[in-house]
Order: sequence, then C-alpha cells, then structure tokens
Amino acid sequence: MATLVFTALGTALGGPLGGALGSLVGSQLDRSIGGSSSRQGARLKELSVTTSSYGTPIARHYGTMRAAGSIIWATDLIESSEKNGGSKGRPATAAYSYSISFAVALASRPITRLGRIWADGNLLRGAAGDLKVGCELRVYTGHGDQRPDPLIAAQKGAGCPAFRGFAYCVFEGLQLAEFGNRVPALTFEIIADRGEVKLTQLVEPVDEALEVDRSLDGLSGFSDEGGPLSATLATIDQLYPLALDAGGDRLTLRAADKVPSEAPMLAEPAVDTGDGSFGAATGTSRRRVPDLEDAPEGLRYYDIARDYQAGLQRSVGRARKGRQHIIEFPGALEATAARTLANAAAERAGWSRETLVWRSTELDPAIAPGSVVRVPGQGGLWRVETWEWRELGVELELRRLPRCPTRRTAARAGEALPAPDRVATPTHLAAFELPLDGAGASDVRRIYAAASSSSSGWKGAALYLEVDGNLVPLGSSGSRRSILGATRSGLGRSVGMLLQREAELEVELVSEDLELASTSGIGLAGGANRALVDGEIMQFASAKRIGPARWLLTGLLRARGGTEPEAAKGHEAGARFVLLDETLVALDIAKFSGTGGAKIAAIGLADPEPVTVALLNTGASLRPLTPVHPRYTISSDGVLAFEWTRRARGAWVWGEEVETPMVEPTECYLAGIGDADQPVVRWELDRARLALTPDLQAAHSGARLWVRQVGLHSLSHPLLLANLP
Repeated sequence: MATLVFTALGTALGGPLGGALGSLVGSQLDRSIGGSSSRQGARLKELSVTTSSYGTPIARHYGTMRAAGSIIWATDLIESSEKNGGSKGRPATAAYSYSISFAVALASRPITRLGRIWADGNLLRGAAGDLKVGCELRVYTGHGDQRPDPLIAAQKGAGCPAFRGFAYCVFEGLQLAEFGNRVPALTFEIIADRGEVKLTQLVEPVDEALEVDRSLDGLSGFSDEGGPLSATLATIDQLYPLALDAGGDRLTLRAADKVPSEAPMLAEPAVDTGDGSFGAATGTSRRRVPDLEDAPEGLRYYDIARDYQAGLQRSVGRARKGRQHIIEFPGALEATAARTLANAAAERAGWSRETLVWRSTELDPAIAPGSVVRVPGQGGLWRVETWEWRELGVELELRRLPRCPTRRTAARAGEALPAPDRVATPTHLAAFELPLDGAGASDVRRIYAAASSSSSGWKGAALYLEVDGNLVPLGSSGSRRSILGATRSGLGRSVGMLLQREAELEVELVSEDLELASTSGIGLAGGANRALVDGEIMQFASAKRIGPARWLLTGLLRARGGTEPEAAKGHEAGARFVLLDETLVALDIAKFSGTGGAKIAAIGLADPEPVTVALLNTGASLRPLTPVHPRYTISSDGVLAFEWTRRARGAWVWGEEVETPMVEPTECYLAGIGDADQPVVRWELDRARLALTPDLQAAHSGARLWVRQVGLHSLSHPLLLANLP
C-alpha cells in the first residue's frame, strides 16, 4: 500500500523520477511491515561467458568491472596450412591452423579504455596491453565521433553501423590453436570511469533536475544490466542507504545513514483523540518486530583482489537460525570494504526492527524524510522514514539507527590463482650448423636454431628460411628459451690441446632468469657445458654469476668438434654465445640447398618485423676433421717421411688403444705444397704418410707443406706438416 501511495506522491512532486524514488521509499515501508518483496534489481552472478544471443542486454558499466560481452559480428573460421618434409623418403605433412575475426559489444555507455582480457581463464591481453596470442585488436570506446570498423565495413558496405554510444572491440585474425580451434570464453576488464563509482553517474539518463548528495565509498565498479532505475537504486540502497527529499524545488537524493554532529530534537508529541488515530493519549505509537527474516548475514560481490571473481564476506556476529539471507550486489569491492558494508547492513537491519510513529504540531524546516533526529524521552538517534500531513499535525514514521559507528573489520579475499601476466618480449635468434656429435647418420647436415628472449612471457616464434626475399616455413621454435648472450671480454688464441684451468670468459645472457651451471672433469669428458662462441665450440668447467645477467666462465676446453681454425683466431668482446643444449631446434635440412648464404628468420608476438640472422658454420656437419699429430723422420739418403693421425667426425672421445673409427667411405688425403686452395704440387694419398725426396725439397725450399682429409662431401681444414727447409 505504501508503495502505491509514495509512487503517486513522488510523481506529483517530481515527475517520473519522483515516482520511481517514491516507489523505492514506499517499498521499504511495505517490506518492514509485510515482509520481503519479490521484486529484484541488478544482481551479482558468476562470471558469464561471451554469447551472441538476440535480445541479450548489454550492460551499463561504471568504474572498473570484469564482464563478458556479446558477439555482434563474426566471420567464418579461416583455415591456413603449411607443408613440411617431403624429401629423402619422408612424406610431406600439412599442418593446419585456424583463425577468426569477430566483434564484441562491451557496454551500452562510453568507456575510458579496455584493460585485461581473459580467454578460458587465461590472459589473452595483459595489463600492459600486450596480446598473448597472435591477432590484431581494435577498441572503440563508444563516444559520439566513433567511426565504423574498417573490417566490418568491408563486409557490410555503406550500411555498416558505427555503434555510437556502445563500446565494443574487434578481434582480427585471432589464432585459435591454443583454444582447441574454437572461439574461447572471453571476459573483459572494462575501465568505464576513473576512480570510484559516483551515484550521479547512475542517474545520468534522467532528464529531471536532481541533486545527489550520496557517496559510494569503496565501490570501484558496478554493472547495471537494465530494468527500471528504481530497481537499480533499490540494489544500491541495500548497502548505501538512500533518502529522497521532494520538499524543495528539485528532488534531492542523499545519504540516509549520515549522522549530523548535532541532531535536532523533535517537539513534544501532539495528542489526537479522534476516532482511528494512533496514540490517543500519548501522540506516539511504538512497534518492535521480533526478528526480520530477511536481515542480511553476508554479502556476495565482485572481489577486486580475485580478478573480479565472486567473493563472499559475512557480517560479524552470531549466525541466526533458519534460512540465511545473503545480499547479491553486482559491484566491485575490496574484501575489507565489503565486510564493512555487510556489517553495516546487518546492524541497520537489527536496529531498524524498532519503529516509532510520532505526531507533531511543530516541525523544524530542516527536518525532512531521511533526516536524523532525536526524540524526547527516547535514547539514541532516529531517522525520519516518511511523513504525512494531517489536520492536527504531521505524523512522522521514525526508525531507530545503530548506536555506534559500523565496526570496520579487516578481511581477506581468500586464496586466488590469478592468471600469470607475462609480457611478451622480442626474439633473439642464432642459427648455425654443428659438427656430427656421434648420433644418427653421418651424411646428414645438422642445422639448428637457438631462439630466446629477455622474459618468460615469450611464447616462441615461427621460424622461416629466407629465399630470394620469400619466407619458407621451417616450423616453430617452441616456448622453451635457449640460453643466448654475448661475450663481455675478449678471448685469446688457442690451439685447444689442453684444459685451460685459469682461462676466463665473461658472458652476458639475454635475460636475468637464464642460468648456467658448473660441471666436473668427468662431465667435461662426457661433453657437458658445450657452447658456441661465434664459430668455435668450447666447454667450460665453472660458471659463476657476477651480475643480474652476467656470468664468469673459467676452466675452458677449447677448439672442440674440429673448430681449431676459429680458436686459433681468438675472439673479441661482443661475440655471440650459445649454450648447446636440448633447447636447440633442429631445422628441416630438406629446405636448404648449398652451403652458404642462407638466412633464418623468426617472427614472435612482440616482433614487429622478422628477426633475421645468417647461418653460421655452414658445412660443419659434413666437413672431415683436420688431421692431428704431424711428425716426420729423415732417412740416411735425406728423404723426409711425414705421418699424421686421422680424426673422425662424431668421435669426440676414444681410447688410445682403439683405432680411430673410419666415418668417411674410404681413407683418402690431399697433400700439397704452397697455398691450400691453389697448390703448386699436390698428391692424393690413401694412407697417412708422405715422403719427399731431397730434390723436391730443394725445389720448394721455404714453402708450406700441408695435408687435408678428403671426405665424401668436402675437405677438412689443412694441417701444416712443415715449412720446407
């Protein structure tokens, strides 16, 4: 009944908004007398998923909220394929990938910006605005100068809407491999306004003059999914009590729980002896409800600390018997603020069980509905809920207020497992060919890529072979980062014969969280801690961190795997450093032709342009190793007899009592005098021995004598046997 009365009164005094607010006041009176109403406003719900159903309301968001949007436009799935393999008996395989473009409506009012985006619970877009999956994202904030999206306009033509007044975003080419080739369930962090939510924002659609004097302390976000404004205000009123004053020239909406420093005192009650009047002898009527069935015992809300997932805070005090009443509030709060609001709501409900009807013939002009007053002969403070003018005075309905300020109790949001927000960083790349390591076929090239980045947010890169300006797919690097860096100290020349225990090399890695480890002599003998420094393979025994990303390597075993020529040159500071471990990516050798000039490219999420490097150590896999241990004897007739020891590709370690294995089809050598590429005299030998007569020695006195092992695919680097006397 009171709802009808106050709706009519509010409409007469303040138009449609007055009617809505009058309905709010009246419904509170009806609820206190006849129990709770079934009418509901905006409600909290678990995080929903993005839908595309017709008729789904697009919420108005205030402050900062996390919400699912509505898909308003989409393309079909776009299929792409890449072929790999297809040589030397290996069948060609095609890898298929899928992408899609679509638009999502976010809010039915303008927003400030779009924050994080979750896809299937994991971050698709981080706090820094970086995308974790390949696509292009465009955000439209919904202001009046908004232009149509070019991708949608290309399909819709001249009739493409600009969706002015609606905030939305467009995903172009979203890669679906990480989501099982389907559109993931999306939720968005929507920053509609800066700072806390203001009540003036919630009543902006109203045309009538309205003065608002009510703060919403602690409310960082609020979602309104439509319905009458009175329902939205009723939802707010549960935690932030509202009072409507229609007595002036405009409607005033203010805080109903604000206590003045000096509350006015009501005049003595007036007696009315007429039939049907309350309190004929006293002018007052007091009523106390034994217990309110709908007294709130807790608050469900969107918890900011839990990435806006639903949280629950219970009010302090003993639990009541019977069915519990939990306030469902679609607002974003911190845990402590939510518990404080729950405590305040419970205390108001407890004290408001006591009401007082008071008849007065004298009324202070400052007193209006919502005012806090004192009552003669009654303790505490009372709030004027309603008033009604009668012939013999004004009848006021008063409700008791809590005696003390609300208890502010610290609260915790509980344990949460937020999605990691790792920012993708640019790719670092190295590509090289390595000597045979003893495993697999000896006639196959071993070409590797080492890809890394400066943070763990790097999720890998697509690898390509650059051929005449075109990119030929080589697969993916995977998400494991290789250990890359550069030397920060020079490294002298070395013949690589012995372990240099005192030798040092300072290295700076591309990231602080990449680590190197030490090993023992047995580990070195087993091939541990191999690294590529420019073209030289070396091993290190000790690794010590000397800075955030700097390491000091000591105990160096150099010129490994036939890289004596590179070790003999030494290295300046700034040489590329690559740890040769299981993170290296073997590349498809079928895509390579020739031995030089190849370039490898990588494209990651944070790479605006392909990262391109030249292939180092080309030919190292098939090149025979340089012979070692040159020696000679002189016979009585002056003949010089030279001998040497062959080495085998892949035979890094062998015992002295075992003959060097033969990896090449036959044992064959090329010996010569003069320049190794253009000798003046040359011999082809089938054993590791060469004899020179005195006449031949005299004819080439002072010239260089060398030998190279001949392999099936190439020649070894030359071994200097002697400078002829």
